[in-house]
Amino acid sequence: MSGGAVAGPDGKLRCPWGLSTDDYATYHDEEWGRPVHGDDALFERLCLEAFQSGLSWITILRRREGFRTAFDDFKIAAVAEYTDADRDRLLADEGIIRNRAKIEATLANARVLAGWSDGELDKLIWSYAPDAATRPAPRTLADVPPVSDESTALAKALKKRGLRFIGPTTAYALMQACGLVDDHLSDCIARGKGR
Repeated sequence: MSGGAVAGPDGKLRCPWGLSTDDYATYHDEEWGRPVHGDDALFERLCLEAFQSGLSWITILRRREGFRTAFDDFKIAAVAEYTDADRDRLLADEGIIRNRAKIEATLANARVLAGWSDGELDKLIWSYAPDAATRPAPRTLADVPPVSDESTALAKALKKRGLRFIGPTTAYALMQACGLVDDHLSDCIARGKGR
């Protein structure tokens, strides 16, 4: 397989991963690579990318509603107030990934972000979006990097500001998911529908 765009059941070309399950198809066509703004929305994506570390994205995607319920729709102010009892509740919640380090990082990150001004997370993350004009469209999956200079710098900036469980690969996945970069393949129908 070339790793290039593949025709779906409707005959339209898509990134190959976007055709592997119905969940992926919807996520690929309607969400991945589209701009995400707002501190709470970006906090959700940051948390979900951290929970995905070491797992397949489909595992997270299929539990997303469980995560939203468990974490008060990822409202930073609400999660920042979580207590030890909430941590214990999360560790017992079968609707999410019950990884102690990831749960504790989510709670700690919310506490850090609660001290930031409104829009500060959005502004910081989007300040690392590369100039789209300087990035050629990937033709195959092999052309899509796992990290970039910008994701490495973003991860470093977030860590310096006190956030945990964010490395260059997680930061790059966040950038892809939130539309900071458009890594839809050049022939994909979703290419260019982001920012």
